[in-house]
Amino acid sequence: MSESNKTDFTNPSTFILVGIPGLETAHVWISIPFCIMYTTAILGNFAILFIVKRELSLHEPMYYFLCMLAVTDLVLSTSIVPKTLSIFWFNSREIDFIACLIQMYFIHCFLVVESGIFMAMAFDRYVAICHPLRHSTILTNAVVARFGLAMVLRGAVVIVPYAVVARQWPYCSSNIIPHTHCEHMAVVKLACANTRISSYYGLFVLFGVKGLDVIFIVVSYTQIVRAIFRLPTKDARLKTFGTCGSHLCAIFVFYISSLFSSLTHRYGHNVPLYFHIFIANVYLLVPPVLNPIIYGVRTRQIRDRMLHFFVFQAS
Repeated sequence: MSESNKTDFTNPSTFILVGIPGLETAHVWISIPFCIMYTTAILGNFAILFIVKRELSLHEPMYYFLCMLAVTDLVLSTSIVPKTLSIFWFNSREIDFIACLIQMYFIHCFLVVESGIFMAMAFDRYVAICHPLRHSTILTNAVVARFGLAMVLRGAVVIVPYAVVARQWPYCSSNIIPHTHCEHMAVVKLACANTRISSYYGLFVLFGVKGLDVIFIVVSYTQIVRAIFRLPTKDARLKTFGTCGSHLCAIFVFYISSLFSSLTHRYGHNVPLYFHIFIANVYLLVPPVLNPIIYGVRTRQIRDRMLHFFVFQAS
Protein backbone atom coordinates (compact mmCIF):
# COMPACT_ATOMS: atom_id res chain seq x y z
CA MET A 1 0.00 0.00 0.00
CA SER A 2 1.38 3.41 -0.93
CA GLU A 3 2.27 6.01 1.68
CA SER A 4 -0.37 8.37 0.31
CA ASN A 5 -3.02 5.92 1.40
CA LYS A 6 -1.67 5.70 4.96
CA THR A 7 -1.06 9.31 5.84
CA ASP A 8 -3.45 11.15 8.09
CA PHE A 9 -5.96 13.44 6.42
CA THR A 10 -9.36 14.85 7.19
CA ASN A 11 -10.51 15.93 3.72
CA PRO A 12 -9.33 13.39 1.14
CA SER A 13 -9.22 14.63 -2.43
CA THR A 14 -9.85 11.15 -3.77
CA PHE A 15 -11.06 7.73 -2.70
CA ILE A 16 -9.71 4.45 -4.02
CA LEU A 17 -12.31 1.88 -5.09
CA VAL A 18 -10.90 -1.63 -4.72
CA GLY A 19 -13.54 -3.43 -6.77
CA ILE A 20 -14.34 -6.83 -5.30
CA PRO A 21 -11.76 -7.51 -2.54
CA GLY A 22 -10.15 -10.93 -2.76
CA LEU A 23 -11.26 -11.45 -6.35
CA GLU A 24 -8.99 -8.89 -8.05
CA THR A 25 -7.44 -11.52 -10.30
CA ALA A 26 -10.89 -12.47 -11.58
CA HIS A 27 -12.05 -8.91 -12.31
CA VAL A 28 -11.80 -9.35 -16.07
CA TRP A 29 -13.97 -12.46 -15.96
CA ILE A 30 -16.46 -10.88 -13.54
CA SER A 31 -16.77 -7.91 -15.90
CA ILE A 32 -18.34 -10.12 -18.59
CA PRO A 33 -21.68 -10.76 -16.80
CA PHE A 34 -21.63 -7.17 -15.51
CA CYS A 35 -21.28 -5.86 -19.06
CA ILE A 36 -23.97 -8.23 -20.39
CA MET A 37 -26.37 -7.23 -17.60
CA TYR A 38 -25.75 -3.52 -18.16
CA THR A 39 -26.27 -3.84 -21.92
CA THR A 40 -29.47 -5.82 -21.32
CA ALA A 41 -30.73 -3.19 -18.86
CA ILE A 42 -30.01 -0.34 -21.30
CA LEU A 43 -31.64 -2.06 -24.29
CA GLY A 44 -34.60 -3.40 -22.32
CA ASN A 45 -35.51 -0.14 -20.60
CA PHE A 46 -35.05 1.93 -23.76
CA ALA A 47 -37.28 -0.59 -25.55
CA ILE A 48 -40.00 -0.04 -22.93
CA LEU A 49 -39.73 3.75 -23.36
CA PHE A 50 -39.79 3.45 -27.15
CA ILE A 51 -42.79 1.12 -27.30
CA VAL A 52 -44.87 3.18 -24.86
CA LYS A 53 -44.03 6.46 -26.63
CA ARG A 54 -44.81 5.00 -30.06
CA GLU A 55 -48.10 3.28 -29.20
CA LEU A 56 -50.90 5.70 -28.37
CA SER A 57 -52.97 2.84 -26.92
CA LEU A 58 -50.38 2.51 -24.14
CA HIS A 59 -50.71 6.12 -23.01
CA GLU A 60 -52.31 5.12 -19.73
CA PRO A 61 -51.29 5.56 -16.07
CA MET A 62 -49.93 2.01 -15.74
CA TYR A 63 -47.54 2.50 -18.65
CA TYR A 64 -46.58 6.03 -17.61
CA PHE A 65 -45.47 4.60 -14.26
CA LEU A 66 -43.63 1.85 -16.13
CA CYS A 67 -41.77 4.53 -18.10
CA MET A 68 -40.81 6.26 -14.84
CA LEU A 69 -39.51 2.91 -13.57
CA ALA A 70 -37.49 2.43 -16.78
CA VAL A 71 -35.88 5.89 -16.47
CA THR A 72 -35.07 5.23 -12.81
CA ASP A 73 -33.47 1.89 -13.69
CA LEU A 74 -31.40 3.54 -16.43
CA VAL A 75 -30.10 6.15 -13.96
CA LEU A 76 -29.36 3.52 -11.30
CA SER A 77 -27.42 1.18 -13.55
CA THR A 78 -25.54 4.01 -15.25
CA SER A 79 -24.57 5.45 -11.86
CA ILE A 80 -22.46 2.39 -11.00
CA VAL A 81 -21.62 0.17 -13.98
CA PRO A 82 -19.35 2.47 -16.09
CA LYS A 83 -17.07 3.14 -13.11
CA THR A 84 -17.19 -0.52 -12.07
CA LEU A 85 -16.16 -1.65 -15.55
CA SER A 86 -13.35 0.92 -15.62
CA ILE A 87 -12.02 -0.67 -12.41
CA PHE A 88 -12.30 -4.18 -13.85
CA TRP A 89 -10.85 -3.37 -17.28
CA PHE A 90 -8.40 -0.50 -16.77
CA ASN A 91 -7.66 -0.64 -13.02
CA SER A 92 -9.01 2.94 -12.84
CA ARG A 93 -9.70 2.94 -9.12
CA GLU A 94 -9.48 6.60 -8.14
CA ILE A 95 -12.64 8.65 -7.74
CA ASP A 96 -12.77 12.27 -6.68
CA PHE A 97 -14.16 12.82 -3.17
CA ILE A 98 -17.02 15.02 -4.42
CA ALA A 99 -17.70 12.68 -7.34
CA CYS A 100 -17.93 9.83 -4.82
CA LEU A 101 -20.52 11.74 -2.79
CA ILE A 102 -22.46 12.55 -5.97
CA GLN A 103 -22.46 8.89 -7.01
CA MET A 104 -23.62 7.93 -3.50
CA TYR A 105 -26.40 10.51 -3.68
CA PHE A 106 -27.68 9.40 -7.09
CA ILE A 107 -27.66 5.71 -6.19
CA HIS A 108 -29.61 6.07 -2.95
CA CYS A 109 -31.88 8.86 -4.24
CA PHE A 110 -33.10 6.78 -7.16
CA LEU A 111 -33.49 3.68 -4.99
CA VAL A 112 -35.99 5.70 -2.93
CA VAL A 113 -37.58 6.99 -6.14
CA GLU A 114 -37.97 3.43 -7.44
CA SER A 115 -39.60 2.35 -4.18
CA GLY A 116 -42.05 5.25 -4.51
CA ILE A 117 -42.86 4.30 -8.10
CA PHE A 118 -43.68 0.75 -7.02
CA MET A 119 -46.03 2.23 -4.42
CA ALA A 120 -47.68 4.42 -7.07
CA MET A 121 -48.07 1.41 -9.37
CA ALA A 122 -49.74 -0.52 -6.55
CA PHE A 123 -52.19 2.37 -6.10
CA ASP A 124 -52.88 2.30 -9.85
CA ARG A 125 -53.68 -1.43 -9.70
CA TYR A 126 -55.89 -0.86 -6.62
CA VAL A 127 -57.95 1.82 -8.37
CA ALA A 128 -58.14 -0.17 -11.63
CA ILE A 129 -59.46 -3.31 -9.89
CA CYS A 130 -61.41 -1.96 -6.91
CA HIS A 131 -62.82 1.20 -8.55
CA PRO A 132 -62.64 0.53 -12.31
CA LEU A 133 -65.33 3.05 -13.25
CA ARG A 134 -63.47 5.86 -11.50
CA HIS A 135 -59.98 4.94 -12.69
CA SER A 136 -59.83 7.47 -15.53
CA THR A 137 -61.13 10.28 -13.32
CA ILE A 138 -58.89 9.51 -10.31
CA LEU A 139 -55.63 8.85 -12.17
CA THR A 140 -55.59 11.59 -14.76
CA ASN A 141 -52.40 12.53 -16.60
CA ALA A 142 -51.96 15.49 -14.25
CA VAL A 143 -52.27 13.25 -11.17
CA VAL A 144 -49.75 10.76 -12.62
CA ALA A 145 -47.31 13.61 -13.32
CA ARG A 146 -47.72 14.89 -9.74
CA PHE A 147 -47.10 11.38 -8.41
CA GLY A 148 -43.88 11.15 -10.39
CA LEU A 149 -42.70 14.60 -9.33
CA ALA A 150 -43.52 13.88 -5.68
CA MET A 151 -41.52 10.63 -5.77
CA VAL A 152 -38.49 12.37 -7.28
CA LEU A 153 -38.65 15.25 -4.78
CA ARG A 154 -39.06 12.84 -1.88
CA GLY A 155 -36.01 10.85 -2.94
CA ALA A 156 -33.97 14.01 -3.54
CA VAL A 157 -34.77 15.48 -0.11
CA VAL A 158 -34.57 12.29 1.97
CA ILE A 159 -31.08 11.38 0.70
CA VAL A 160 -29.51 14.85 1.12
CA PRO A 161 -28.35 14.00 4.71
CA TYR A 162 -26.44 10.99 3.35
CA ALA A 163 -24.06 13.19 1.37
CA VAL A 164 -24.07 16.20 3.72
CA VAL A 165 -23.19 14.17 6.83
CA ALA A 166 -20.68 11.97 4.99
CA ARG A 167 -18.89 15.11 3.80
CA GLN A 168 -18.49 16.35 7.39
CA TRP A 169 -16.86 13.22 8.81
CA PRO A 170 -13.06 13.23 9.32
CA TYR A 171 -11.35 10.53 7.22
CA CYS A 172 -8.09 10.28 9.09
CA SER A 173 -6.41 6.98 8.24
CA SER A 174 -7.52 5.53 4.91
CA ASN A 175 -9.25 6.50 1.69
CA ILE A 176 -9.55 2.96 0.37
CA ILE A 177 -13.16 1.81 -0.17
CA PRO A 178 -13.46 -1.99 -0.42
CA HIS A 179 -16.27 -1.74 -2.96
CA THR A 180 -17.03 -1.23 -6.64
CA HIS A 181 -18.90 2.02 -6.00
CA CYS A 182 -19.45 4.64 -3.29
CA GLU A 183 -22.06 2.85 -1.24
CA HIS A 184 -23.19 4.90 1.77
CA MET A 185 -22.08 2.64 4.63
CA ALA A 186 -18.88 1.59 2.84
CA VAL A 187 -17.83 5.27 2.75
CA VAL A 188 -19.02 6.10 6.27
CA LYS A 189 -17.09 3.16 7.77
CA LEU A 190 -13.84 4.93 6.78
CA ALA A 191 -14.59 7.90 9.04
CA CYS A 192 -12.64 8.32 12.28
CA ALA A 193 -15.68 9.28 14.34
CA ASN A 194 -18.80 7.86 15.89
CA THR A 195 -20.91 7.40 12.76
CA ARG A 196 -24.00 5.96 14.42
CA ILE A 197 -26.07 8.86 13.17
CA SER A 198 -25.34 7.83 9.57
CA SER A 199 -26.14 4.20 10.32
CA TYR A 200 -29.36 5.07 12.14
CA TYR A 201 -30.46 7.44 9.40
CA GLY A 202 -29.79 4.73 6.83
CA LEU A 203 -32.02 2.38 8.81
CA PHE A 204 -34.68 5.13 8.98
CA VAL A 205 -34.64 5.40 5.18
CA LEU A 206 -34.82 1.61 4.87
CA PHE A 207 -37.68 1.05 7.30
CA GLY A 208 -39.27 4.50 7.69
CA VAL A 209 -39.40 5.43 4.00
CA LYS A 210 -39.18 2.20 2.00
CA GLY A 211 -40.93 0.38 4.82
CA LEU A 212 -43.93 2.71 4.59
CA ASP A 213 -44.01 2.11 0.84
CA VAL A 214 -44.13 -1.63 1.50
CA ILE A 215 -46.96 -1.20 4.01
CA PHE A 216 -48.94 0.84 1.48
CA ILE A 217 -48.31 -1.81 -1.19
CA VAL A 218 -49.45 -4.59 1.18
CA VAL A 219 -52.62 -2.66 2.09
CA SER A 220 -53.34 -2.02 -1.60
CA TYR A 221 -52.92 -5.67 -2.53
CA THR A 222 -54.98 -6.80 0.44
CA GLN A 223 -57.87 -4.76 -0.96
CA ILE A 224 -57.13 -6.06 -4.46
CA VAL A 225 -57.22 -9.70 -3.32
CA ARG A 226 -60.50 -9.09 -1.49
CA ALA A 227 -61.99 -7.56 -4.65
CA ILE A 228 -60.71 -10.45 -6.77
CA PHE A 229 -62.28 -13.10 -4.53
CA ARG A 230 -65.62 -11.33 -4.86
CA LEU A 231 -65.62 -11.95 -8.62
CA PRO A 232 -68.16 -14.58 -9.72
CA THR A 233 -65.98 -16.96 -11.78
CA LYS A 234 -62.54 -18.53 -11.48
CA ASP A 235 -61.58 -17.33 -14.97
CA ALA A 236 -62.46 -13.74 -14.07
CA ARG A 237 -60.39 -13.98 -10.86
CA LEU A 238 -57.36 -15.40 -12.68
CA LYS A 239 -57.59 -12.85 -15.48
CA THR A 240 -57.83 -9.93 -13.04
CA PHE A 241 -55.03 -11.17 -10.84
CA GLY A 242 -52.92 -11.72 -13.95
CA THR A 243 -52.85 -7.95 -14.52
CA CYS A 244 -50.92 -7.66 -11.23
CA GLY A 245 -48.47 -10.48 -11.85
CA SER A 246 -45.68 -8.46 -13.46
CA HIS A 247 -45.90 -5.77 -10.78
CA LEU A 248 -45.69 -8.32 -7.97
CA CYS A 249 -42.66 -10.03 -9.54
CA ALA A 250 -40.83 -6.70 -9.88
CA ILE A 251 -41.71 -5.78 -6.27
CA PHE A 252 -40.32 -9.05 -4.88
CA VAL A 253 -37.08 -8.68 -6.85
CA PHE A 254 -36.55 -5.10 -5.66
CA TYR A 255 -37.49 -5.29 -1.98
CA ILE A 256 -36.07 -8.70 -1.14
CA SER A 257 -32.68 -7.84 -2.66
CA SER A 258 -32.79 -4.40 -0.97
CA LEU A 259 -33.51 -5.81 2.49
CA PHE A 260 -30.96 -8.60 2.17
CA SER A 261 -28.21 -6.25 0.96
CA SER A 262 -28.83 -3.60 3.64
CA LEU A 263 -29.00 -6.03 6.56
CA THR A 264 -26.04 -8.10 5.34
CA HIS A 265 -23.89 -4.98 5.02
CA ARG A 266 -24.72 -3.86 8.58
CA TYR A 267 -24.96 -7.09 10.51
CA GLY A 268 -23.33 -9.83 8.44
CA HIS A 269 -19.96 -9.50 10.15
CA ASN A 270 -19.08 -13.15 9.58
CA VAL A 271 -19.96 -13.02 5.88
CA PRO A 272 -16.94 -12.74 3.53
CA LEU A 273 -16.40 -9.20 2.24
CA TYR A 274 -16.50 -10.24 -1.41
CA PHE A 275 -19.99 -11.65 -0.78
CA HIS A 276 -21.13 -8.28 0.63
CA ILE A 277 -19.89 -6.51 -2.48
CA PHE A 278 -21.38 -9.09 -4.83
CA ILE A 279 -24.81 -8.85 -3.18
CA ALA A 280 -24.69 -5.03 -3.28
CA ASN A 281 -24.03 -5.12 -7.02
CA VAL A 282 -26.71 -7.73 -7.65
CA TYR A 283 -29.16 -5.57 -5.71
CA LEU A 284 -28.48 -2.58 -7.97
CA LEU A 285 -28.10 -4.42 -11.29
CA VAL A 286 -30.67 -7.22 -11.25
CA PRO A 287 -33.87 -5.11 -10.99
CA PRO A 288 -32.96 -2.87 -13.99
CA VAL A 289 -32.25 -6.04 -15.98
CA LEU A 290 -35.33 -8.00 -14.91
CA ASN A 291 -37.97 -5.25 -14.84
CA PRO A 292 -38.23 -4.80 -18.64
CA ILE A 293 -38.08 -8.59 -19.09
CA ILE A 294 -40.81 -9.14 -16.50
CA TYR A 295 -43.09 -6.47 -17.97
CA GLY A 296 -42.22 -7.41 -21.56
CA VAL A 297 -43.05 -11.08 -21.03
CA ARG A 298 -45.98 -10.82 -18.62
CA THR A 299 -47.74 -7.72 -19.97
CA ARG A 300 -49.58 -8.75 -23.12
CA GLN A 301 -49.93 -5.24 -24.54
CA ILE A 302 -46.18 -4.58 -24.41
CA ARG A 303 -45.30 -8.09 -25.58
CA ASP A 304 -47.62 -7.81 -28.57
CA ARG A 305 -46.26 -4.36 -29.52
CA MET A 306 -42.66 -5.59 -29.28
CA LEU A 307 -43.36 -8.65 -31.41
CA HIS A 308 -45.25 -6.56 -33.95
CA PHE A 309 -42.41 -4.03 -34.13
CA PHE A 310 -39.63 -6.61 -34.60
CA VAL A 311 -41.66 -8.67 -37.12
CA PHE A 312 -42.44 -5.48 -39.05
CA GLN A 313 -38.77 -4.43 -39.00
CA ALA A 314 -37.64 -7.89 -40.15
CA SER A 315 -40.07 -7.90 -43.05
